Amino acid sequence: MGERIYVNKWAPGTSYGPVLSQTDVYLLDTPLELNPILEGKSEHQPLSFHLVTGFTQTGMRGGDNSVYGKDEPATLPRVNQLIIISHFAPWCTIVKRDAGVTIGDVCSTIFKEYTEHEVTEAEFGLLNSRLQDQMKRTAAANFQQTQPSNTWGGGGYYAPAQLPDRIRRIDWLRDKVYFEGLARDDKYAQHRLGFKAPNVFVMELTG
Repeated sequence: MGERIYVNKWAPGTSYGPVLSQTDVYLLDTPLELNPILEGKSEHQPLSFHLVTGFTQTGMRGGDNSVYGKDEPATLPRVNQLIIISHFAPWCTIVKRDAGVTIGDVCSTIFKEYTEHEVTEAEFGLLNSRLQDQMKRTAAANFQQTQPSNTWGGGGYYAPAQLPDRIRRIDWLRDKVYFEGLARDDKYAQHRLGFKAPNVFVMELTG
């Protein structure tokens, strides 16, 4: 098979003009065009991103866990910071890169934010007992899913001592762990953050 050719204006490179800072974006109110891969509208390279395992892949190929386009700019013009919020979680994820945020930066930062940070006792206490029980069960399921010896469908058993003693942000999402895309929602951004800006995006998730 010949080498795949996929030419578009989002190709990695430095010939895009200056990278806009947060101040530039906010004060100039510069419109940003979101990369179609992150927008979930790329017919050529649909993005598959599982927040629990970190499995990320673009395109229709299976099994190689590759991200074609990971070095493409997340937006045009390029920016050194993206602010990502979600309807399904109370946290704000800030993605930074001085040379301009890329698709790879977005995926890796979201994954780390949700898998490496724990839900605080105060945050957990805001939930009713039913949701707390659901989150504990989700934490156990996510723990099993990320174990090297995992045998889904094969009757694998894990002793209680092996189950997690902490709740991570990824567990808060329960079944909403597939990245569907980013979108602008100025009204929601204003409600959540107290301000709106072109580089504030809402992360849509699905189960």
